[in-house]
Amino acid sequence: MSVPSAAAETGVRGDSAPTDDTRLRGRPLALARGAWLILALLTLATVVATIPIEYTRLQQICLSPDCEHPHLTPDSLRELQALGLSSSFFTAYFIIAEVVFALVWIATGLVIFWRKSDGRMALLTALVLVLGSTFALNPRNLAAAYPIWWLPAALVSFLGSASLTNFLFIFPDGHFVPRWTKWLATLWVVQQLPVYFFPDSPLNSDIWPQDMALGLYMLTFGTVLTTQFYRYRRVSSPQQRQQTRWLLFSFAVAFATLLGLATLKGFLPSPGIVAELLGNTAIYVTLLGIPISIGIAILRYRLWEIDILINRALVYAALTISVVGLYVLIVGYLGTLFQTSGSLLIALLATGLVAVLFQPLRDRLQRAVNRLTYGERDDPYAVISRLGQRLEATLAPDLILPTIVQSVAETLKLPYAAIALHADDGRWTMDDNGALSSIVHRPPSVVAAYGSPVEHPLTLPLTYQGDIVGQLILAPRPGESGFGTADRRLLDDLARQAGVAAHTVQLSADLKRSRERLVTAREEERRRLRRDLHDGLGPALAAQTLKVGAARALYGRDPAAADR
Repeated sequence: MSVPSAAAETGVRGDSAPTDDTRLRGRPLALARGAWLILALLTLATVVATIPIEYTRLQQICLSPDCEHPHLTPDSLRELQALGLSSSFFTAYFIIAEVVFALVWIATGLVIFWRKSDGRMALLTALVLVLGSTFALNPRNLAAAYPIWWLPAALVSFLGSASLTNFLFIFPDGHFVPRWTKWLATLWVVQQLPVYFFPDSPLNSDIWPQDMALGLYMLTFGTVLTTQFYRYRRVSSPQQRQQTRWLLFSFAVAFATLLGLATLKGFLPSPGIVAELLGNTAIYVTLLGIPISIGIAILRYRLWEIDILINRALVYAALTISVVGLYVLIVGYLGTLFQTSGSLLIALLATGLVAVLFQPLRDRLQRAVNRLTYGERDDPYAVISRLGQRLEATLAPDLILPTIVQSVAETLKLPYAAIALHADDGRWTMDDNGALSSIVHRPPSVVAAYGSPVEHPLTLPLTYQGDIVGQLILAPRPGESGFGTADRRLLDDLARQAGVAAHTVQLSADLKRSRERLVTAREEERRRLRRDLHDGLGPALAAQTLKVGAARALYGRDPAAADR
């Protein structure tokens, strides 16, 4: 099931935009809700009917290496009995985990449907979550036990796979970006048809060689990841980026958990039933984060910021990997050096070294992640020093303010930074006594900007010796509603430095304008003198010359006339 692409590819812009810009009304809305309820009820019935089938399957002891996971084997049963546990515990554990998994997915979908069922994207999201409840309880086991359930089980499973893929391609605005991805999504949907409806067909990827099937899945979801990254960087608005963070964060945690468990399984080929139970618990817990994160992204992404979660997750994931790697390296190196293995002394030594290095390593990783997330906010001296170096290298006055806004935006990873300066209109105000008091200023105008403007930016005054000369306009990082205490302290310091630079730029501009006025006044005076000479003194002198010539001509013939 897919959402039709709108004419505009980029979706909704601006913080006030809804989740999707294609809302249903009237009869289309009633039909969509009716179809959604039918599919939801069919899915719920399939899930409920699958539970006893799954319970029966889990109670059986599997002797084949190709049994569906999870399953009991004679070895795992003996291990359970050694721990004082029975096969009923194993069955109850997995049934409860799978039922809780299904209930969380269904409940999240119902909440989204209840709150936003008039939007196409919200309807699709709710349907994806409801259908996703079958990912743990496989409906095909129901179809194998009761053939009458074959068509409903195949339909529910197929729609779950198809809708999830389309959802990942069009999240969060309901449009395929780039547009050619809708053809890839269509091919995926068509490819899933033989998997569920024609299992004996050679086009069924479940019977392909494992490498081919894995390559198909990697290609599809690699394309999804690439298009989501492209959408995030080039198309999404700040609110859509925040929604994308929630989605990708949940998938990244689930993927990291699966990858970590697979790596541990490689080191422990026979982990045992206890390790298997703990591993499955971790998998179910992280997979439950997917519907919860999607629900937050659709309903409450504005209230619950995810950046701090991503920051802490990156720090502790890197810290865990570093500590484990360091411990393994120390134990392996010392064991090889002293030709010992499993030595308690070496293990204690490695533990001590890891404990000593833990806090410095954590601080260093925290600074690195903070720099990746917030720029150089935690090192204000470096920020101001780098800004000073760039200003020293900037010789032209008209490049000083653009250099400041570019440096601030790039260093702190801000989407927008600008400087607006006050300007006077040449008019002076007069006090009650008729004396001139001050120049009338116009509202500040932006003279240098970097990035794209956003709504409700932070405005800091630029001052010089107590006088406000302009404003520093800054936009919070994508997904953040404002600036924290550390950001404000650094920005206040930068604003003071920028105020001095802005005043210097204003003085340079005033001096340039004064020079231009002097040159203009001098040229205007020259033109006036030239005009006076041409129109006044020049004709007068010419008239006098003519009169003197006429007098001289009359002087010999008529002295009296010449005298007159």
